[in-house]
Amino acid sequence: MIIFLDVAKLKRIAQIVNDIENFCLLSLMYSMNSNYSRRTLLKIIAGGVFSIAALLFSRNRNSRKLKKMTKDNHSILSITELPETGPWPTEDPFLFCVHHNDNYPAAKDDLSPNVSLTGRNLGNDFSNKDGWSMYHGQKVPGFPRHPHRGFETLTVVNKGFIDHADSLGASARYGDGDAQWLTAGDGINHSEMFPLFSQNGNNKLDFFQIWLNLPSYNKRVEPNFEMYWEDEIPKISSNLNGNKNVQVEIITGDYLDFSSPIAPKNSWANNKKNDVAVWIIRLDRKGKFAIPNTKSGAKRNLYVLKGSNMEIDGQSLSGGSMVTLDSSKNTVIKNLGSKTKILMLQGVPINEPVVKYGPFVMNTRSEIEQAFYDYNKTEFGGWKWGNSDPVHGMEKDKFAKLINGNIIKPS
Repeated sequence: MIIFLDVAKLKRIAQIVNDIENFCLLSLMYSMNSNYSRRTLLKIIAGGVFSIAALLFSRNRNSRKLKKMTKDNHSILSITELPETGPWPTEDPFLFCVHHNDNYPAAKDDLSPNVSLTGRNLGNDFSNKDGWSMYHGQKVPGFPRHPHRGFETLTVVNKGFIDHADSLGASARYGDGDAQWLTAGDGINHSEMFPLFSQNGNNKLDFFQIWLNLPSYNKRVEPNFEMYWEDEIPKISSNLNGNKNVQVEIITGDYLDFSSPIAPKNSWANNKKNDVAVWIIRLDRKGKFAIPNTKSGAKRNLYVLKGSNMEIDGQSLSGGSMVTLDSSKNTVIKNLGSKTKILMLQGVPINEPVVKYGPFVMNTRSEIEQAFYDYNKTEFGGWKWGNSDPVHGMEKDKFAKLINGNIIKPS
């Protein structure tokens, strides 16, 4: 049997093989010539394999674009099917986006699930068994200590709580409408655990985590994080511009005369010229919203959640889709089904090379090698906590102890 592959497919396969080969060589080099513990090395290798898996998923998804749209009288450029699980495809300046939507059972006194964990691959449970996962958590679900360098994480929580701890001694408990913006910069270790509080019913966790790239001149800035409490994030509910039955939550960016909190000083989003916008558009039944155009040249993507029934610029589509838009044109969204929400990511591209291995995102392979070397030498500040998965007490009270030592709470 003869199988014919076109040149484009062959090139994609060759690039994927090259990515895997490079990573394996790099991992071998550091395992032979470093003081990594086996546990630490396996964590970094797992991160790199996850990154390559995301790359494979992304390339596969891109090859399954449902439709190519013309640019004559609507803003839709393409519609791409989203995967059932795992990260969603993104465009520069965004690197990664994932929607965590877990329905955890009732909790024990120690904030862990009050059910047997037998049958789960603890330490690497992404099974969604019974509607939830433990992820890398062993007792409390979440992501224990892991490093980052060269980019930012933006975590936007709709429901549930997250406990942050990091290698610089900072910590936070936030959730139920809050957002955390972490600039990893030169390097930081942090953990993100999901404490469960309700002992009498299920514990819902619903949040987006988004990775925003840093330009080359800011990849080695000092790490920092900022909190945006729920009451500081603008939420516009009105009939402006013919909108109805809609609420727009502006995590970053501007809408008409409404502005989000100022993005961190070293972020690509801090400069208005880069037109970075992260919005959550909530639509009731028959909700309608018009996204205004921009002349910045920004990339714009809408993420329509599974189960939604939408009409965008007259084009009907089901949920589980990424809709790539021409941001120079207005876009009209109509909700044809029950109450739902859409995530919008927008930004002017950084247009720089991206080389990423697991938790590190730089511009060149040599910078990745330097990140491995630096982490092996300094562990990005070490770890000041008694365990790799700390949680912050039994009470729901929100707080943030910042890297400078200041403690802030919601008003």
